[in-house]
Amino acid sequence: MRIGAHVRDSSDPLGTAETLGVDLVQMFLTDPQKWNKLTPHPQGEALLTGDVDVVVHSSYVLNVASLNNRIRIPSRKAVVEQAAAAAEIGAIGLVVHGGHVREGEDTAKGIDNWRKLFERQAEQGGFGVPIFVENTAGGDSAMARRFDDIARLWDAIGEFGAGFCLDTCHAWAGGEDLIDVVDRIKAITGRIDLVHLNNSRDEFDSARDRHANLGTGTIDAEVLTAVALAADAPVILETPAEGIDDDVRLLKSL
Repeated sequence: MRIGAHVRDSSDPLGTAETLGVDLVQMFLTDPQKWNKLTPHPQGEALLTGDVDVVVHSSYVLNVASLNNRIRIPSRKAVVEQAAAAAEIGAIGLVVHGGHVREGEDTAKGIDNWRKLFERQAEQGGFGVPIFVENTAGGDSAMARRFDDIARLWDAIGEFGAGFCLDTCHAWAGGEDLIDVVDRIKAITGRIDLVHLNNSRDEFDSARDRHANLGTGTIDAEVLTAVALAADAPVILETPAEGIDDDVRLLKSL
């Protein structure tokens, strides 16, 4: 198991990796809440040539599924650009949330927008790194909350080599049981490329995305560690900073 953490200080991911004793980091390449232009990372060369693996998380503002041209078109462009920038630092993939359409809009059109992204980029030679689509916690019009929706999404994009990132907090809050979650998602996607191993501050099917440390949330820690072992994929902790040291130690004890 490769154990990693999301870094709060994206300017010094290597320092975080050393402090926590992890061999994998996840980071943003720009302000996740804005549409800022990308700039070269100050540790770019060291990340590219070093021993620490890197995952890049795309900006939160992106919504590839949106039916609003002012959101969808810049989102498509940003996914391509952030994947290219991720390749420049040797990242193993780019995590992108499944996104959503607005209430009352046809979710099938959102899924079709995802397919168009992969189709159009395939014509340009593909993405700089694999795209890991992440399941999300809330919204009845989300592309990747319920697993039956993920199945429809995968029917549209699976042939293009889309990867999958399983977030345990999101699945739990989204109303999906974690006991057999690895088997069920692999039956849909055929793969799990990355696990975001997070406990939840909220109850099952709450539709709320609030992470907790592995031993302090509403999900049994033994269930979480079982998911980490069964997935057979790199693990990223996105848990609160004050307890992440304990989370790393727990996973290493496995």
